[in-house]
Amino acid sequence: MSSRLVECVPNFSEGRDPVVIAAIRAALDSVPRVHVLDVQSDASHNRSVFTFVAPPEPAVEAAFRCMRVALERIDLRTHKGEHPRMGATDVVPFVPLEVGGTTLDDCIRLARQLGERVGNELLIPVFLYAAAATRPDRASLPAIRKGEFEGLRERIGTDPAADPDFGPRRIHPSAGATAIGARPFLVAFNIYLETRDIAIAKAIAKTIRTSSGGLPAVQASGFDVNGQAQVSMNLLDLHQTSPATVFDAVAREAARHGTTVRRGEIVGLIPERALLDAGAGHLHVPDAVEHVLEAKIRAHAENGSAPTLDSWLESLAARTPTPGGGSAAALAGAMAAALVVMVARLTIGRKAYADVSDRAAAIAAQAESIRQAMRLLVDQDAAAYNDVIAAFAVPKDDPSRAQQIDRALRQAAEPPLALARGAARLAALAHEITAIGNTNARSDGRVASALARAALLGAIENVRANVQALSAPEAGNALLHEMVQLERGALLAPG
Repeated sequence: MSSRLVECVPNFSEGRDPVVIAAIRAALDSVPRVHVLDVQSDASHNRSVFTFVAPPEPAVEAAFRCMRVALERIDLRTHKGEHPRMGATDVVPFVPLEVGGTTLDDCIRLARQLGERVGNELLIPVFLYAAAATRPDRASLPAIRKGEFEGLRERIGTDPAADPDFGPRRIHPSAGATAIGARPFLVAFNIYLETRDIAIAKAIAKTIRTSSGGLPAVQASGFDVNGQAQVSMNLLDLHQTSPATVFDAVAREAARHGTTVRRGEIVGLIPERALLDAGAGHLHVPDAVEHVLEAKIRAHAENGSAPTLDSWLESLAARTPTPGGGSAAALAGAMAAALVVMVARLTIGRKAYADVSDRAAAIAAQAESIRQAMRLLVDQDAAAYNDVIAAFAVPKDDPSRAQQIDRALRQAAEPPLALARGAARLAALAHEITAIGNTNARSDGRVASALARAALLGAIENVRANVQALSAPEAGNALLHEMVQLERGALLAPG
């Protein structure tokens, strides 16, 4: 896999026809370096949610190809389902991945790039939403989708407020309109109640959703799914409201209405930290571990073109400058993080450590996030230094040579800088889990501490080398000062 990855979660208004769903999947699979992590189809909602990761440009191509298939095979004039919809491809969000080194700004750019192409080539009106929205009233998807396909069919072209960002000022007769945007990670979470009374589900949804004064960053609706009342939610910010928090709130409201919760259902994928923070069993989601984003990414990396450890070590030993010390330091950090996670997991759920189990879970979640980031830094450091080599190869009579070298050196300092900051946090986590965690794994925690410090010191050395090679090294004084502080902390920290 490329070291830079973005997640894309297109939603299609088809959850019943396996032939159409397979055709959409085939369109995604046809783009190199695109990895489909999850497909969930719901016949009652008549909707399918695909989750894939890819480098930025292949992600746009894959999204366009599957939208073209949806245009050809889905007709909203005959579509019926519980879920609100306005398009054959209803919504296409791009999501930055911490483990993929992408940002929300990257995703905004991709959303606009895809939106323009879809409008021009597929003649589907496109509304930019969430972080990519061009107007405040379009940040909310429900606001854009109000009236659904049938309502928009009447408004687009007659109401200037309904003019799309891209594409024609008329709805596509069969494919409708599409919202394309950029947003942070969102978790779609449904809770089924032990009742058929849809009014209870709707009442609970109104109580807990943000727009009605309920929990922060929660969208919620009540549905009848095969004769069972369902509270369907989007959790927009897991830092504000976690699945565990919303589950407890729904359970309390259900009891107030004289019923109970039957089970939870995760639609798509969920960050590993969300399950570690709550415990999958607490959410009553029997297959929760199958929805973990990071596990899916790891599985694809292991089954893809990632080199074996032996081959990577051969590359490290070769007579080439990359991979080099920066990549080796990042690998040391990734191993340290993995050991911290291991010690934490050997602590979580053990009776003898019940009083620190919650803290161990939090440490595991933080260390796992750092592990993923450091694994990517192994490759990013090598790629960045290859750019330095290319800049030094520019002919000496080229007036832009010095500027190109400085730019490459500054960019090459970014991976070890990220590594140094992450390794400092990791060293503290390693020390803490060694102190409070399973005593049978105490030696593993100490090894994690040693590896974290090695990663930190190696990263510091690489930042200094890049800054000192600048034509004006004083431009990097702030970075050098930060490195001094990190190094001092590493040398003074307990082992």
